[in-house]
Amino acid sequence: MVSEAVGLLKELITIPSISREEAKAADKLEAFMIEKGLTTHREGNNIWSMHEPFDNNKPTLLLNAHIDTVKPASSWQHDPFTPAIEDDKLFGLGSNDCGGGLVSLLQAFRILKDLNSPYNLVYLASAEEEVSGKDGISRVIPLLPKIDVAIVGEPTSMQPAIAEKGLMVIDAVAHGKSGHAARNEGLNAIYIAIDDIEWIRNHKFRNKSPLLGDTKMTVTVAHAGTQHNVIPDTCEFTIDVRTNERYRNEFLFAYLQKHLKSELKARSFRLSSSSIPIDHPLVQKCLEMGMKPFGSPTLSDQALMPWPSMKLGPGNSSRSHTAEEYICLSEISDAIYKYVEILRG
Repeated sequence: MVSEAVGLLKELITIPSISREEAKAADKLEAFMIEKGLTTHREGNNIWSMHEPFDNNKPTLLLNAHIDTVKPASSWQHDPFTPAIEDDKLFGLGSNDCGGGLVSLLQAFRILKDLNSPYNLVYLASAEEEVSGKDGISRVIPLLPKIDVAIVGEPTSMQPAIAEKGLMVIDAVAHGKSGHAARNEGLNAIYIAIDDIEWIRNHKFRNKSPLLGDTKMTVTVAHAGTQHNVIPDTCEFTIDVRTNERYRNEFLFAYLQKHLKSELKARSFRLSSSSIPIDHPLVQKCLEMGMKPFGSPTLSDQALMPWPSMKLGPGNSSRSHTAEEYICLSEISDAIYKYVEILRG
């Protein structure tokens, strides 16, 4: 099973699968699944399979990982699309994020098909995760059976991330009045924006999470003005808001509207913080196996799931989106074993 997983991952690395361009990689994965006797379903570039027969008396658990990758960084020394094994490391774009989880979960799903798991299992390889695209997991959710809980195979060093920060991006515009810089005319929109940015920089939200810490706001883009002698009448800036599980995006947006002078527009409210109770049987099983739960600052398809979920996967998040990305072969082997142990009951 491990050698098959590694072989599949090597094949997937050779097929560029940048977000929204995953079709050929999805074809390869689906062909592998069919070859191994699985019944597949497909919507766009999302592929899933279900254990049969379904038992209505069992809860249903989703095993999810994503097919797509980010674009390769310019500083790769290896060819990002040519898998290279050096000692225990498999180099290649998407190997760590999240190819290791993708193939490990699939192999565990196949093994558990012949075991008496306490769950109905659904395996889903989703598209467009890296861009939170609407043709990714959001397109599939209405087509799945009722899901009770999910494991997302993002790289967590096989430690359970039982909470994940959400994301809200806000475009802000401070409005002033233009005038000649020499005559002290107008109302400088930059100064209005500075007041708002200073408030954003210093504000502390009251509800802190023991797992995720504070909800954090950062101004990441700003631009204004047309030339040196014209008072700018607008100043545009972007706010990156990383929410903990104590706040909904809609609430925070309304809160900011009350406290800032600038006009605000949220790009989306879709990417909420997510979590799973620490007393959930899945989490308790992880604790019994010596794993240590934590809160994850990075975003995944969890944010779009309307059911409890946790991230648990091979690899390390610090390798994601970096040049010379790799997964350890031993991490894939370890992940398959641990997934089966967690889910066999």
